[in-house]
Amino acid sequence: MSTPFISRVASAPISWGICEIPGWGKMLPTDRVLKEMQSLGLPGTELGAPGFLPDDPAQLVEKLAEHDLKLLGGFTPVVIHDPAQRQATIECVKNVAAKFQKAGATHLVSSPVYSWNWDVPQNLSNDEYRNMFKMFEEIDSICEDFGLANVLHPHLMTVVETESDVERVLDGCDVDWCLDTGHLTIGGVDVVEFAKKAFDRIGHVHLKDVDLSKAPSVLDRSKSIMEGVQSGLFTPLGKGDVAIAELVTYLESRGYQGWYVIEQDIAITGEIPREGEGPVGLVSESLTYLSLIPIG
Repeated sequence: MSTPFISRVASAPISWGICEIPGWGKMLPTDRVLKEMQSLGLPGTELGAPGFLPDDPAQLVEKLAEHDLKLLGGFTPVVIHDPAQRQATIECVKNVAAKFQKAGATHLVSSPVYSWNWDVPQNLSNDEYRNMFKMFEEIDSICEDFGLANVLHPHLMTVVETESDVERVLDGCDVDWCLDTGHLTIGGVDVVEFAKKAFDRIGHVHLKDVDLSKAPSVLDRSKSIMEGVQSGLFTPLGKGDVAIAELVTYLESRGYQGWYVIEQDIAITGEIPREGEGPVGLVSESLTYLSLIPIG
């Protein structure tokens, strides 16, 4: 029997403005964020920025359990086109995978950055692509050893950013995907067509809506991702230009049984909102939108 769609909707700390980038915005206290997640009936969360949740897996599980939440996994930058970074990447993935396994998570969401410092990505050579595809196989194998699923997260400012990048990876290797509706759309990908083409390789879904009028300045590097977010690049679901309802309807019609994570990137740049206001209201708005999608 399939699991109802809405019971597979979770969220992530970035929907509360929790991000490790300096200057991103004001950080809300961990217990407040978890309490607000719980108040919305969310069953789980991704890890979020370092320091937001305890690093020790047992303490992490205990903290989430206080709010009836479980850990799904988390975003993990990797450098996989450069052979010189192989060992550093393998060690990183093993450390994260071990932590996730102990915490009961299911997904390692890997994103191929150009460098550990998130330098602006350059065009990859054929040899660098071949190394990337080989490394995806290694990461898949490591995750399998730890009982996890590795899913590739296409993302702004990474080497899988644009439609041509996505096509190159789809054709070049067998890695599964985190279908991130926001980053794919900004990169020029039709997310519904992507789902139709690559359904069997979709292992996880991040739901973002996008105000596409704010996207070109981020894609051409005249604004940073942080500046784009602060200017309203991402909107509550149903308020932007992404075919969220059409995508969800299609995935459910094909029997998708994975998670949908509302990853509604925001930044708190003004006064900290009172408890029960601010980010929780935006996520609630997105949940209401999702609950009204006719499924079945």
